[in-house]
Amino acid sequence: MLAAGRFGTLAAVRSTGHPHLSTVLYDWDPAERTVRVSTTAERLKARQLRRDPHASLHVQGPDVWSFAVAEGIAEVSEPTAVPGDTVGRELLAMTPGFPDPADEAAFLARAVTDRRVVVRLRVSRLYGTALDITG
Repeated sequence: MLAAGRFGTLAAVRSTGHPHLSTVLYDWDPAERTVRVSTTAERLKARQLRRDPHASLHVQGPDVWSFAVAEGIAEVSEPTAVPGDTVGRELLAMTPGFPDPADEAAFLARAVTDRRVVVRLRVSRLYGTALDITG
């Protein structure tokens, strides 16, 4: 389910201890057991994850009873600062790609303007009824 999905609900921990839920577009790397999410440096989820890195991603399966949850510790990158820097390339890798180099350059420049960061959720626990993993 993680590999087939693209949208999920990211849960971070508020300073009150309550969950903060945010619908996100994510990228799952099963080899690294890492979920990547693009956001901006000033967004609440990025600020909360810097303070308390415990997070979960919930992904809905094909029916109401199927789901997958990835839990772990998140890290928030520094904002991309120069078009095409390491963070910018990581953000670019999360997209379907751009056939026109000008569109790619515009994406990388916009990421800098927006102060985009990558949230990397290092998954330590997977559970649910719609897991697409073996073993």
